Amino acid sequence: MNKPPIEFYFDFVSPYGYLGSTQIDALAERHGREVDWKPVLIGVTVLRIMGMKPLTETPLKKDYLRHDAPRMAQLLGVPFRYHGRKGGNSLAASRAYLWLKERDPALAKRFARAIYARLWVESEDITEAGSVAAVAATLGVDRDKLLQEVESDRGKQRLKDAVDQAVA
Repeated sequence: MNKPPIEFYFDFVSPYGYLGSTQIDALAERHGREVDWKPVLIGVTVLRIMGMKPLTETPLKKDYLRHDAPRMAQLLGVPFRYHGRKGGNSLAASRAYLWLKERDPALAKRFARAIYARLWVESEDITEAGSVAAVAATLGVDRDKLLQEVESDRGKQRLKDAVDQAVA
């Protein structure tokens, strides 16, 4: 019997999404499963729909997060560093991921890992489309095509649909 894939919902701006991304494929492999990586936007799913405040703006949770995420990274044996960036988002990275996933799911996963490393290991920007395109270019992706897709109505709709499906 073929087992359905594990659905891995993630947002690049989540430290726990990063930590999960370092483990999910190995976990799935141990259980004879594949993983379907699905980007979501915490700003929509958790903040707007669920009405919760970001962890970084919630008393006690903010302090615990600062303690817990590095501790979890250490337990998992993965690099981790808080970037200290304010007001960032994953729109461009998520749109790029979905465009790549339609063409080459394996490449899209490599891209996702590189984006996560850029933010949570190297403490570099992932909000600007140019930064996202630079990461993709290191993987052989046409920078201009990616930028065009990220800014297109089709690219925006693709992400909106993905988030709506996750909520449903």
